[in-house]
Amino acid sequence: MTILSIEDDLNKFCQLAVKLGVAEAKIIKRENIVVSDWVRFKCQFGCDGYGKTLTCPPYSPTPEEFRKVLKGFNWAILLQFESRDLEDDSRASHDIMAKLEREVFLNGYYSAIGLAAGPCPYCDECNLKECAHPHLARPSMEACGIDVYATVRKAGFNLGVVRNQDETSTYFGLLLVK
Repeated sequence: MTILSIEDDLNKFCQLAVKLGVAEAKIIKRENIVVSDWVRFKCQFGCDGYGKTLTCPPYSPTPEEFRKVLKGFNWAILLQFESRDLEDDSRASHDIMAKLEREVFLNGYYSAIGLAAGPCPYCDECNLKECAHPHLARPSMEACGIDVYATVRKAGFNLGVVRNQDETSTYFGLLLVK
């Protein structure tokens, strides 16, 4: 495949993502994904999902492991979700990511891997041994050590800290494509 045909395909996948319900989808190069060791520390000391699902730390890939995985990819699609309800948005991001990942896979990009927003929403309580929904559950970008703020700003998104519950939250997912 040529770079032009890959970019054409990626643009089609971005259009599909919008049809599936994301606010915006952008193609980015792997080099623009920022992985930082401190991000998982923030999960551990700032997120009530830490240790509660197999898609969250300490079960998710470490930043070191993710850096190795990332080297096998050239492209990604960054997906923007907007919501006032993290729980609803987390479920939507997992549902959309699974659908998009499958479509990309079926179109010949068999190594596509999706990262959703927020902790896994599928079980009331994760058994922490074997995932009951492996076809849907995906780790979040943060769970793998991705500095979401730095990554989305490099992609041209304007992302700031939500200061109160009246503001609309913006969440991101990422689909890695070889």
